[in-house]
Amino acid sequence: MSDAAPIAGAPAAADETRSRLIDAAAEVFSEQGYAGSGVQAIAKRAGFTTGAIYGRFSGKAELLLAAIDERSNDELDDLFAEHGFRADAADVLNQVGSHLVTRRDTSGQLLLEAFVAARRDPEVAALVRQRLDDRAQLMAELIETSKVDGTIDPDLDTKSIVRFVHAVGLGFLLYDTIGLDLPAAGPWAELIERLVGAVAPDTAD
Repeated sequence: MSDAAPIAGAPAAADETRSRLIDAAAEVFSEQGYAGSGVQAIAKRAGFTTGAIYGRFSGKAELLLAAIDERSNDELDDLFAEHGFRADAADVLNQVGSHLVTRRDTSGQLLLEAFVAARRDPEVAALVRQRLDDRAQLMAELIETSKVDGTIDPDLDTKSIVRFVHAVGLGFLLYDTIGLDLPAAGPWAELIERLVGAVAPDTAD
């Protein structure tokens, strides 16, 4: 085994070590749960000593969040990267909401582990909260922009909309964990379209 400490002028090697550590962490956390996993088991799975972990991460909590980030396919990030804030919030909510019953990534189980661990580990709780706050800020800015251009009712509370979107997404994470039957894509998309339409300004005279 090797600590594989970062070497000046060799970022590719450092990135490879970090990637292997994150992959190993994702596997160990998924198999043993966050509470039952240790940095030594993660390092061993990756083929390094614990020095390789502490040279790149503050500890197990940061490794868990890195594994979630690495394995998640965040559709909001993709949309923001492609359109910035030129896309209106209604279109984003429609697209992301409609895909809840069809899209899957490998971060769901890890994110659930993070929420469970957050009940007893303040460091995990703080890291998860920061991740959610980062996503919430992006969505809030998009909603505020859409209030100005008239696609979302400015009288509606932005934070309430953001938290509702998070609540629906996290609810589907729990459904997926227990294998609960999901609605068909067509009826679900129709429901989302109606819900999103409800946040538009009232144009009635």
